[in-house]
Amino acid sequence: MIVDVIILGKGPAGIQAALYTKRANMKTLIIGKDNGALTKAGKIGNYYGIKSMSGIDLVEQGISQALALEIPILTEEVTGFSMNEHFKVLTNCGEYEAKAVIMATGSPRTSIKIPGIKELEGRGVSYCAVCDGFFYRRKVVGVLGNSAYAAQEAEELIAMASSVILFTNGKEPDSVFPDGTIIETGKISRLIGSDAIEAVEMEDGRKIDLAGLFIALGSASSTDLALKIGALTEGNKIVTDEKKRTNVPGLFAAGDCTEGIMQISKAVADGCIAAMEAIAYVRAK
Repeated sequence: MIVDVIILGKGPAGIQAALYTKRANMKTLIIGKDNGALTKAGKIGNYYGIKSMSGIDLVEQGISQALALEIPILTEEVTGFSMNEHFKVLTNCGEYEAKAVIMATGSPRTSIKIPGIKELEGRGVSYCAVCDGFFYRRKVVGVLGNSAYAAQEAEELIAMASSVILFTNGKEPDSVFPDGTIIETGKISRLIGSDAIEAVEMEDGRKIDLAGLFIALGSASSTDLALKIGALTEGNKIVTDEKKRTNVPGLFAAGDCTEGIMQISKAVADGCIAAMEAIAYVRAK
């Protein structure tokens, strides 16, 4: 089944967008792995109409409001994103298609401090197998991560690389990885290379030669997903215009994954604007 709008994220921006698209009679689907960073806020007292409320209570109230309108909310992890005639969202549980997508997944917070990663970005260190995997045909590549997102990146690479090594950096794999993936659970001390990545040095002193290393830590962030279909990003933010449109027709972004202050009031406003533009886009199609 193809819905009108898929909204990625169930925080303030995502839920607000869903309330508008649903009331406009758009078939709407919300997908989110968890309830976001707002749940860690102890008390909120600077949002209109609320004297004091915990972050988790506000999030749950918003979700309850969406469920009251019978908007489906799936608690699933998004691992892939592509576009052909329609947008296709791949999760750890299934595939879903839509005419438009609103990204409201918040700001990525998963990072890792390994010497050489920042220095070699764009020179063998990549964040998108779909975007860059072609350049590593018949070469040895690595994937840094241990979850479903890392498994999806490995799946993309194993069809074209001569060998794919999963570096879990001391963690146990918690997903099913494609046959042929080499699992390396040791910790990484640094990346080796100047003009391009040459190898990964492990804490035990071993050096593992690589042509490329794909970073897939935790869950796919908003920018990870946006890059897969050619959306413009700056740092860890998705680039949009004042109407929350990206450079990809039918793809919109709202909330902390876009530029601006990270406040609930801004996220809600973004969700409203993105929803109204998505509604106009779907109706025009």
